[in-house]
Amino acid sequence: MPYSVKIMPNSDLLNLRGPHVVTLVYDGLCTFEFGVAYEIFGLPRPEMGDDWYRFSACAIEDGPLRAAGGLTVQVDRGLDVLAEADLIIVPGWRGIGTVVPAPLVAELQAASRRGARVMSLCSGVAVLAASGLLAGRKATTHWRYVDSIAERYPDITVDADVLYVDENSVLTAAGSAAAIDLCLHVVRGDFGPDVANSVARRLVVPPHREGGQAQYIEAPVLKQREGARLGPLLEWMRERLQEELPISALAERAGMSTRTFQRRFEATTGLSPGEWLLTERLKRARDLLEKQAAISLDDVAVASGFGSLATMRHHFREKLAVSPSDYRKRFAILRPAGSVPSQLR
Repeated sequence: MPYSVKIMPNSDLLNLRGPHVVTLVYDGLCTFEFGVAYEIFGLPRPEMGDDWYRFSACAIEDGPLRAAGGLTVQVDRGLDVLAEADLIIVPGWRGIGTVVPAPLVAELQAASRRGARVMSLCSGVAVLAASGLLAGRKATTHWRYVDSIAERYPDITVDADVLYVDENSVLTAAGSAAAIDLCLHVVRGDFGPDVANSVARRLVVPPHREGGQAQYIEAPVLKQREGARLGPLLEWMRERLQEELPISALAERAGMSTRTFQRRFEATTGLSPGEWLLTERLKRARDLLEKQAAISLDDVAVASGFGSLATMRHHFREKLAVSPSDYRKRFAILRPAGSVPSQLR
């Protein structure tokens, strides 16, 4: 049988006077995102005084409700509590294309009209989008859902390269861990950097992470059209990332005119030849930084085709919003001493 969890108001928080944070609970609840919201806004913090956040959970439908991890959840409050909220948090939703209940949409719209902030974590952006709260605004979500949200809601500017977006009354976070970043951002805005830093220390996380989620996105997958014809050329190019590869030479090798080659290359890969080469060089550099901790950054720049560390650093900053050295610190895998990649042998 699934484990049952009953969420009730914390008696330690009843005398608090701070902003009232209400987090939605639903059938199919994303437990991690709910836990992040509770950890930051609902955990008793007597050292913060009486002006700290008040926290409530809100069941959007009749329970008991299933949650990730084999839990069932019972909540004492329903949609009525949204009328008291200063900040409403939507954890990752149960499906990007799953219908959002009309009563919830109406309550979120009413709360927004009266000035409450509404915040989504990860795929919770689908609820805000369905409620019309993101129309004409900028937003983010996990990179896996960016295309789906952009297609369903063309009036939303979806940014896949950031950890969170703050549009004042409407806030959105990228992936699940970015929920922590956004929640700490809210604390920083409400109570100042010293308090946010204190909460971050309790969580054992950095108070602010550099870069965006581009550094976590997997390399794009080759489209199949024209793949059989251009596939061997792409492998040939991968083996020569350290060389100058002008489009005219690539087109000649493919047996096409330059214009035809550019058109078919983009149809196959989704990128221009220059963009594809940059993507592959970044991929090679990331792989070396992750797996070869003993190799200098200068050697990584040469082996991946950037030529110089300055050039590699520029492209890392521009595309991944992080420096090569910081990327290595986050993702490096320890290897035996003396291990050298084949590219440098």
